[in-house]
Amino acid sequence: MALKQMLKAAMVCAAMVSFEGYKMMSEAEDAKAVDSIVHGRYVVTMDGVRDVIEHGAVAIDDGAIVAVGTADDITAAYKTDKVISGDNRVLMPGFVNGHTHSAMVLFRGMADDLALMTWLQEYIFPMEGRYVDPAFIEVGSELACWEMIQGGTTSFVDMYFYPEVIAGVVDRCGLRAVISAPMIDFPSPGFKGWDDSFKAGVEFVEAWKGKHSRITPALAPHAPYTVSKEHLAQVTAKAKELDVPISIHIAEDKAELKTVGDKYGITSIELMQEVGMTDVTTVAAHVVWPTESDMKTLAASKVGAIHNPTSNLKTAAGIAPIPAMLEAGVKVGLGTDGAASNNDLDMWEELRLAALLHKGNGGDPTVVPARAALKMATVGGAEAVGLGSVTGSLEAGKRADMIQVSLDSLRLSPLYDVMSQLVYAAGARDVVTSIVDGKVLMADGKVLTVDEAALREKVQAVADKIRADLANKK
Repeated sequence: MALKQMLKAAMVCAAMVSFEGYKMMSEAEDAKAVDSIVHGRYVVTMDGVRDVIEHGAVAIDDGAIVAVGTADDITAAYKTDKVISGDNRVLMPGFVNGHTHSAMVLFRGMADDLALMTWLQEYIFPMEGRYVDPAFIEVGSELACWEMIQGGTTSFVDMYFYPEVIAGVVDRCGLRAVISAPMIDFPSPGFKGWDDSFKAGVEFVEAWKGKHSRITPALAPHAPYTVSKEHLAQVTAKAKELDVPISIHIAEDKAELKTVGDKYGITSIELMQEVGMTDVTTVAAHVVWPTESDMKTLAASKVGAIHNPTSNLKTAAGIAPIPAMLEAGVKVGLGTDGAASNNDLDMWEELRLAALLHKGNGGDPTVVPARAALKMATVGGAEAVGLGSVTGSLEAGKRADMIQVSLDSLRLSPLYDVMSQLVYAAGARDVVTSIVDGKVLMADGKVLTVDEAALREKVQAVADKIRADLANKK
């Protein structure tokens, strides 16, 4: 009898094993095929619902995020031949650099420790007139793209000359960008003044609008102290007609406030409102000196303010009232500005400085906490530059723009709060993977879309010429 019962039990177990095996096969067959699955020991989504998922994963197909969840749930529902391990890594949205001048990396360290207007008028503008041409832009933009990919930036807003050349470099390097064509009232590289720079800017936007999924063209009147009110109104009307964004420097320093105040009797942001720019998606760089009334105007507008703490400190332009702006409901992102005034394109530095600066400046350690700073660098930044529906958070339906941050270094141990660790301890050297539109741009810390050795030679050739010119200037 005992033997009979044992045989019966064995048959039941075999049937159960067979059923479980069939169930697993059925689940595997039902799993949807996707291009790739990326894992993370921690997945920082920035979606406002499940900001951190432990042992998580993201399914990607056709360049878009299909699903975000626990690794168990994702691997049960999706199958792929391409799996990127997340062992001891944080998977998070890539940074959105809300304001830079990419090719100015070639002026890095050329002129430092100078007042903003001295720096611009005596060094930058003359050297731009001498050196900036398509070849210069090609090399500088490629160097900037390499630096941003290496540091975890996946999207950026650029304002610089020969935007069509920049667009070509962005296309090759794989980043996402809002590329704006600069317009200015006086002679600049390639232009005699306003009329031809405005015409070229419009032609660039018309040529690139809808042409490339990762490139958004924009119009860029430089600033209210270099572009007249009438011309600002002209740009605004054209942006509305073409349905494209505007990028501009606004309320950057006290010299600008005085110029605008003396000329028009209003603030720079009131000037924006008068010409209708607040009704257009506008990337407003700096916004260091807004009044309380200005902040209310911005909060009710389509304008995003981009905080550039390193550049603003280095040029002594001031400290933007970020806590008050956030409290007022202004859309705020982070930017590096150009590497000529920073002197790098490292968003980790901006992230940490944004979290620390306002605590010390206001005497309140609770303002701009880690999550708020991280939001400005990711989803908040995307919203500020008009890309909120596209990137900035890990959510189904958005494009697959993400990075992996290694936690292997002892510098990042112990870990109690992953967001705090990212803001206050991690850095560009910890980024190991960069993905944009589902394509891997960097793997295991090596940038795949830029030939580093060839780029180094090209950068050195330009630097040798500038160095010789600076020696003669002295």
